[in-house]
Amino acid sequence: MLEIKNLVTSYGLIKALKGISLTAKSGEITCILGPNGAGKTTLMFTVAGILKPDQGTIEHNGENITGLSAPNILKTGLALVPENRLVFPTMTVRDNLDAGAFLRPSSDKKSVEEDIEKMFTQFPVLKQRSSQTAGTLSGGEQQMLAIARALMSRPKLLLMDEPSVGLAPKIVDEIFEIIQNLKDQDLSILLVEQNAAKALKIADHFYLLDQGNVAFSGSPAEVESDDILKKAYLGSDAA
Repeated sequence: MLEIKNLVTSYGLIKALKGISLTAKSGEITCILGPNGAGKTTLMFTVAGILKPDQGTIEHNGENITGLSAPNILKTGLALVPENRLVFPTMTVRDNLDAGAFLRPSSDKKSVEEDIEKMFTQFPVLKQRSSQTAGTLSGGEQQMLAIARALMSRPKLLLMDEPSVGLAPKIVDEIFEIIQNLKDQDLSILLVEQNAAKALKIADHFYLLDQGNVAFSGSPAEVESDDILKKAYLGSDAA
């Protein structure tokens, strides 16, 4: 379980997060909605240790991880799939997967190889492209690689920042199917996503961020019953 309490994160004098509190339960998909500039990516970067909070606490499975470095947070079982994928473009697909396991001990080499084969089974297109440089992959293939690279650290909680952004509708369907499959494998997921209609089909709980604050917290049914959220995220024709 991830517990965030009164989290404040700033860029200089500008507070991007203004005392956010939320919970992401184990074995569930918790979805974060919000307009551009609401603080969604700042939240993910703070949880992942890329940004340091000014105040507040972050606990993962009872362990206080507030302010830890990104590598140390990764060691606790949290892995980030960043927005826009950010694969290593000049490295091969296989080398990207190896990079995802960089904090695992050298004695773990055999199991790392076994996990790479698992990734190739779970994402067959990556096996076909294993010796291809990541920068030459399609957007959807890069997204699959970014997910597989994060999974190589064997996380307990996966942070996913806008995994469907910039992808064709058919590929978006594939990405959401992958996310559902990961949940079925008992992986907990904190998901930032603009495609609320898709997220409603798989998420267990929703939070809405607005100007650095939590403006809404509720179940998928409560999202669908809220007229303002329906118009903003499910389309103006939602009834």
